[in-house]
Amino acid sequence: MKISVHIKPNSHHREEVVKNDDDVLTVYVKAPAIEGRANAAAIKLLAKYFKVAPSKVKLTRGATSKYKTFEID
Repeated sequence: MKISVHIKPNSHHREEVVKNDDDVLTVYVKAPAIEGRANAAAIKLLAKYFKVAPSKVKLTRGATSKYKTFEID
């Protein structure tokens, strides 16, 4: 399953996944967007949200963008 995600790094108040009306998930992470830290935090949150192991979540597009595509096995 492929999902579109909008990442919000450096969130000071929360770490969560929010589903929007347009079927895009917004992921709030506390990690900064430096050296892939926000991507790693997003993978952990998405794995928890979909109740799968983090190894089943793969970043397929947008490694350096805030708009990303993930694939979940």
